[in-house]
Amino acid sequence: MSIDVLVLAGFGINCEAETAHAFSRVGGTPRIVHLNDLIAEPTILESVQILAVPGGFSFGDDVSSGRILANRLRYRLAEPLDRFVQAGNLAIGICNGFQVLVKMGLLPQLSGEMRQEVTLTHNDSGRFEDRWVHLVRDSKTPCVWLDGIDILELPIRHGEGKFLAPDGEHLTQLQEAGCLALRYADKNGAPAAGHYPENPNGSMDDIAGLCNPTGRIFGLMPHPEAFVDRTHHPQWTRQSLPEEGAGLAIFRNAVKHAGQR
Repeated sequence: MSIDVLVLAGFGINCEAETAHAFSRVGGTPRIVHLNDLIAEPTILESVQILAVPGGFSFGDDVSSGRILANRLRYRLAEPLDRFVQAGNLAIGICNGFQVLVKMGLLPQLSGEMRQEVTLTHNDSGRFEDRWVHLVRDSKTPCVWLDGIDILELPIRHGEGKFLAPDGEHLTQLQEAGCLALRYADKNGAPAAGHYPENPNGSMDDIAGLCNPTGRIFGLMPHPEAFVDRTHHPQWTRQSLPEEGAGLAIFRNAVKHAGQR
């Protein structure tokens, strides 16, 4: 069975080729679709099982990162996207794509409505962060994208990756629902505890990725598509690394889960 993947492109998205490549490496059949084409023909969503919103600088990150693309998707495609999610399909937002899913209200959707509940804002360092980070999966998350993954290392490259919830009560609700899927950690897997650079942006509770309560919709600031081969790692000539980069498992999990449906 072919698992068809829609990889969004256009208006400053710049990681669509790498994202499509990652899905193709694990048996998916990716199709890169421009935003305008999806708006003109939203029924395209009915022919795919996975939606990917890649990283980049959509619309130049004017106003705030991901805001304009989020508004375009919410106000032009809210109903088709809601049907896509309700049908049991999967979606991922990576870096700028994560910002988009959060600001359009597709993540974390505790309320069940497509409205913004949390945000991603400027890094505490006040600058663009481009570095590798260690990550740990929350043991209680239902996130299907992270099945079998406990700890991994991935690159980040963002200026607005600081996760913020409205208050501690909301954060607790997210934790109880399993939405706090991925956290920054040190190289041994211990909590970053807000310390820089292990937590590179000052995210509340070290949050690096969220899922919705079903675990099928996932967003993260690190770039799994940028580590699908050992040669992508800056230490690949010095360390004994597996042939596959750690990020590939995330895409394999999604394709496997979609295939089981």
